[in-house]
Amino acid sequence: MKDIETIADIRLFVDDFYARVRRDELIGPIFATVIKGDWQPHLNRMYSFWNAALFNVPGFKGNPFAKHAPLQIGQQHFDQWLALFNATINAHFEGPMANDAQNRAKLMADLFVYKLGKMNNPGNIIL
Repeated sequence: MKDIETIADIRLFVDDFYARVRRDELIGPIFATVIKGDWQPHLNRMYSFWNAALFNVPGFKGNPFAKHAPLQIGQQHFDQWLALFNATINAHFEGPMANDAQNRAKLMADLFVYKLGKMNNPGNIIL
């Protein structure tokens, strides 16, 4: 098995990952309420996002957290998202970039859960 090396590799894992997401009973319906009809614009943004994250290629603009903030999602949703992401990467790749993608996804999931928790419970002090 090879590592993630090109934009074609990113397209492969993004396409497979979102196919898994659409079939998932927990998070599939959440995505379906936000992405109606044509998924290609979302996929294109995800290609750009992961190309920037993994290969430092300019082109992604946006605030991913702002898109997620209004949704009724929490730890269980991000756990499932991460499980699907890791399974997708493991199905196609191995190596330092594959590990980096999984680490970045975990960091992002943890950050989103933390920020959503603070938004929904602003009085809580997390030590």
